Amino acid sequence: MTARDAVLDAYQAILLEHGQRATTLAAVAARAGVSKGGLLYHFTSKEALAAGLIARLDDLIDEDLREMSAAQDGPSRYYVRTSVWTDGPLDRTLVAVAQLAQESHADARAAMSRARRQWLALIREEVGEEATAHAILLLGDGLYFDAALSGGIHPDREDQFSVEHLLPIVDRLLDAAPA
Repeated sequence: MTARDAVLDAYQAILLEHGQRATTLAAVAARAGVSKGGLLYHFTSKEALAAGLIARLDDLIDEDLREMSAAQDGPSRYYVRTSVWTDGPLDRTLVAVAQLAQESHADARAAMSRARRQWLALIREEVGEEATAHAILLLGDGLYFDAALSGGIHPDREDQFSVEHLLPIVDRLLDAAPA
């Protein structure tokens, strides 16, 4: 891992744990284990840190879109199947950028919107119809939101609905979409 990645990881972790206000340059440098000068070598400001995190999200979204396009079970099933919290790089970066977007960071909002448009475009391409594509996108979003609210998957939760329960619904939506 490079020092630049360590700084971005530290910035992302502070965003996730404490929110945007806690992301001072000094706090990020300390968390990354670099001097403030070392941080400033890679990122000259908090805005540069945000831009770096957004670029990281864009790269992770591009990778996810490639996997989604190549998914043997199709983009719609892939999207729903992967719309669960795994605490992986995409999850952590997506939520950290969402923190920035909630603080009215225009570039973060644009990145979140861009990601949703790209996911929706792949689903729409498979489905061929706007309303069904949106329904599938929202189904995946709901899974992700539920996991975020509940803190992840809890096997003992009686109301827990697994992705496997929802994939047949995706299949019905796909089958019902106009050709």
